[in-house]
Amino acid sequence: MVLDEITSQYGVDAIAILCLNPDTQTLEYVASRGFRTRAIEKTSVRLGEALAGRAVREWCTVSVPDLRQSEFTRVALFAREGFVSYYAVPLVARERVLGVLEVFYRLPHEGSSEWLEFLETLAGKTAMAIENAELFQRLERANVELTQAYDATIEALSYALDLKHQETEGHSRQVTELTLLVAREKGINDEELAHIRRGALLHDIGKMGVPDAILLKPGKLTDEEWEIMRRHPVYAYEMLSRIDYLRPALEIPYCHHEKWDGTGYLRGLKGEEIPLSARIFAVVDVFDAFSDRPYRKAWPMEKALEYLREQSGKHFDPRVVEVFLSLAERRLLFEKERP
Repeated sequence: MVLDEITSQYGVDAIAILCLNPDTQTLEYVASRGFRTRAIEKTSVRLGEALAGRAVREWCTVSVPDLRQSEFTRVALFAREGFVSYYAVPLVARERVLGVLEVFYRLPHEGSSEWLEFLETLAGKTAMAIENAELFQRLERANVELTQAYDATIEALSYALDLKHQETEGHSRQVTELTLLVAREKGINDEELAHIRRGALLHDIGKMGVPDAILLKPGKLTDEEWEIMRRHPVYAYEMLSRIDYLRPALEIPYCHHEKWDGTGYLRGLKGEEIPLSARIFAVVDVFDAFSDRPYRKAWPMEKALEYLREQSGKHFDPRVVEVFLSLAERRLLFEKERP
């Protein structure tokens, strides 16, 4: 850090950075080196007051070779620390004052013109570093806010899809939470979990491309209608692949109807050709399909789990089924157990 470099290489006894709070017009402590007490950390100087406030208000370097010969508002701090000489240099970047760099000596120090020029150059570099850090923090905040807005939109779309497809309330949210539970148990990292969450919420988004006459048909679909229905993963791919933010979330909407033995659709993927997130979701989605629906009561828990056991190695990845059953045995699948 710049403060360590200054104190170690230039014989400075102590150094502090105070940044300007534009709302309160005060200089507030940010960082320091070389102080014997922590009193500096409580520093708050109004703009224009004391030596630091004057340096910032006037945009000039303040130099005091002997603090003992004058009276200053922070004399108690200076006395406790044994400071004798003092310099304050405003931190200015792109015509904006950001704060002040304070330099302290415990022995008399007469700053030459070269020394003062060096301090001002150092303050300029420090100001640029602070400005870059502020910019980075603003970008980070903006990115977080944008991500939250995107995810809120995804949740709203997921809810709308549930309504359109006449799913039970909360279906997409429930399968999403279960999918994340299994994925965490499989050791998937947080970054990938975020993509899995979005993919699970949008798992049936491709059905937006299926005509309502087919999608909402109460009776059995004809072979021709079924072929159209089976195209919905393609529609999902075509929609989501155009959005950079959602491209990493494609695996579930595009591949969750594939089966471990290769008999699924759309591409007939087999085994580990199927992305892990889609293999996890396939187990969760089928399990959830056995919960309460408007047209029938839920299967008992053990009957649903037995079906997963029977389909392990056929429809489902055996290792995913094993993890799912382990969670069920530990009663971690639902806050309230099924019948």
